[in-house]
Amino acid sequence: VQLQASGGGLVQAGDSLKLSCAASGGRFSDNAMGWFRQVPGREREFVASIDNRGQTWFYADSVKGRFIISRDNAKSTVYLQMNNLKPEDTAVYYCASSFSPWYDSDKRRYDSWGKGTLVTVSS
Repeated sequence: VQLQASGGGLVQAGDSLKLSCAASGGRFSDNAMGWFRQVPGREREFVASIDNRGQTWFYADSVKGRFIISRDNAKSTVYLQMNNLKPEDTAVYYCASSFSPWYDSDKRRYDSWGKGTLVTVSS
């Protein structure tokens, strides 16, 4: 599966941003999808995950209540709606495809990764 994330940019604290990740080359609807983020010098961390049918999802505590993950299997695309952004949300955001249909926060269960899109939140 090839993944291409887009939608990052520079925003102010409190603003919203929506990331998209388009998949190609595989059976998108078979796999759970996830969003992770990484800042320089730190490990890539889990943000959100959604099951293959888009019916269940899981969030990191740091984004719960602010971010919403969704997917459109007809378009082979997963989204991350980010609301009330904070400076600590600044990172490169990566989408990933799992080898299972169930949502998961463990990055070891994801075998395809996009190149990432940079989100910068100014205070």
